Amino acid sequence: MAITLTAAAAERVRKFLAQRGKGEGLRLGVRTSGCSGKAYVIEYADRIEPEDLVFESHGVKLIVDPKSHLFLDGTEVDYTREGLNEGFRFSNPNVKDTCGCGESFNV
Repeated sequence: MAITLTAAAAERVRKFLAQRGKGEGLRLGVRTSGCSGKAYVIEYADRIEPEDLVFESHGVKLIVDPKSHLFLDGTEVDYTREGLNEGFRFSNPNVKDTCGCGESFNV
């Protein structure tokens, strides 16, 4: 399977990379955190490491380390705005449970 972006998320990433003036794409990862065990890590990547997996969605590169890919495979990332709140949202088919605050998940 792959990791994908919605059109809205891809547009947001393209705009931000253009404003930065550099960057290879969006780096996605998972770290141990929170009450449910795992939390998403998202940052802009300035380089691609040899061991990284690279997916392309709507013209944007998604860069994932192999360990995180085990938890993210099949995930779709969206970008939403609701009132004053905006941000990336993950639709991850591997998630079995999330914590009450929505910051962490369990697979």
